[in-house]
Amino acid sequence: MCNREKITALIITYNEIGYIEKCLESVSFVDEIIVVDSFSTDGTYEYLLKHHKVKVIQNPFENFTAQKSFALKQATHDWVLFLDADEIVPTPLKNEILETVSKQTEIVAYWFFRQFMFQNEKLRFSGWQTDKNYRLFRKSKAKFSDRRIVHETLDVEGTSGILNEKLTHYCYKNYEDYKSKMLNYGRLKAIECFYRERKFNYAAMYLKTGWKFFNHYVLRLGFLDGKKGYVICYLNALGVLERFRELKRLEQKNELAYYLVMP
Repeated sequence: MCNREKITALIITYNEIGYIEKCLESVSFVDEIIVVDSFSTDGTYEYLLKHHKVKVIQNPFENFTAQKSFALKQATHDWVLFLDADEIVPTPLKNEILETVSKQTEIVAYWFFRQFMFQNEKLRFSGWQTDKNYRLFRKSKAKFSDRRIVHETLDVEGTSGILNEKLTHYCYKNYEDYKSKMLNYGRLKAIECFYRERKFNYAAMYLKTGWKFFNHYVLRLGFLDGKKGYVICYLNALGVLERFRELKRLEQKNELAYYLVMP
């Protein structure tokens, strides 16, 4: 372990007090921790300033891809562990990460499976049981794709692997917080669709919203998660509905601007 390559942990934040503390504690084993904060107003930034192991940088939030790309440029070390502020690295995963970066391997990026938490209870189904994301990768071999501004993807130059242990993700704090998050994701996704010239359609709006709920609640067994499964599946579907609503608003705004500038 003493000969392993060094690791930089990267985290982006906005108003994450109450979650960022546990996240930072769980990555205390890395060699550098950098947090990029989007001008938090709840004390997150002030807390980070006082943290002895954290380098905190404030940067205006444009979208998730832009913010994560900015954060990636700040990393000193080639191995990067990229987390959300509401994610925690359990001890078994920590040990697997350290063992992984100590090995000579051609793998340059690793997928992590995640254990989703509804407050302090596990979500076992509800569409999340197969969720995985790149979380550990070489900075020199990866970059965030500019094709998406939400639910960002990583373009990797080389071989990928999957770690066995799961990352813990506290996705649901309370109803209003998760609802706000899903609505925000929906609006950002609408901007993506708008610039790709995808048109608003009532039939698609109702079909895709209904399918999202049916797929996660019935086919992906969300009903087995009880009330919390229903809440999660409903709010995820609401995010899809908001995407179409926002796309319609953007099209109407664009049409109005067009007519206003016509001679």
